Amino acid sequence: MSEASKLAVSVDVEDWYHVPTVSGAPFSPYPSASEFLDSWDGKYDYLTSPTKRTLDLFDELGITATFFVVADIVENYPGLVEEIASRGHEIGCHGLHHEFAIHPDTKEPRFTEDEYRDRLIRAKSILESTSGQDVTGFRAPAVYVAGWMLDIVEDLGFEYDSSVARNSLYNKTDQSLGDVGRTPYVPENGTLSPGGSRDLVELPWPYFRFPGARVPTAGGPLIRIFGRRILERGIKQSLGKGHSVFYFHPLDIARGSFPDVGSVNRRPVFWLFKGATAENRIRKLLRSIPHDQRPCRHVADSAFGP
Repeated sequence: MSEASKLAVSVDVEDWYHVPTVSGAPFSPYPSASEFLDSWDGKYDYLTSPTKRTLDLFDELGITATFFVVADIVENYPGLVEEIASRGHEIGCHGLHHEFAIHPDTKEPRFTEDEYRDRLIRAKSILESTSGQDVTGFRAPAVYVAGWMLDIVEDLGFEYDSSVARNSLYNKTDQSLGDVGRTPYVPENGTLSPGGSRDLVELPWPYFRFPGARVPTAGGPLIRIFGRRILERGIKQSLGKGHSVFYFHPLDIARGSFPDVGSVNRRPVFWLFKGATAENRIRKLLRSIPHDQRPCRHVADSAFGP
């Protein structure tokens, strides 16, 4: 592992009803999280407690992270984003309502460019006014991302994106990623391919490479499904090439079962190792990597300069 390489630790701040089995995707029972909440009269907050546990974990480990926040969290969880920012962490944008911007099957746009721009302007404005920070980092909801989206992201003043995940299991983009690696790069205008000359930096996700395959190891559900060791190997292998990223959701360490809406509880293996098990895996993984972690913004700056 290169001594100069840095690991950017990040957190995707969304609740259980933001997942596509409930809202935000073409196959969801609810078109958006806001429409779900308009009709939901039960408990919805399974996010606050594990988010505060995440903040305590970072205090314990001495980590400053980037929290990519779905902007509607501000209205529905008063004070939560303010607390994240007050404890020294960077606020990034994870969309307005965690809606897919491209179709997961056809990869065609689900919004016009003007519609997408409007949603992103609103999300950025909400997060900046709430946190008191310039929000310069973006991660696409469910990391469904396309080059046209990044053009808008850059035009609105974002300085980096962290959504591209090249691997052998899935492709959540509208193009082949054969020319994309696992270290920071500048994408060409209109595409996700490296080789651009622009201000926007892409922080792609790590993978573990072995003959014939690339296993995604960025974190998130994979810390629950694959366990810690394969992710640790992939991250360390990627750090040997340059800067890299790791992420998880507060939901990954949430205790208790989520409400049975849509098919959220019908994939038992998907959520089997959440809660304390996932939290212990995350703690061990972060302790195994040298404590030079910085927020994504600083990693992007150190990769290509401010």
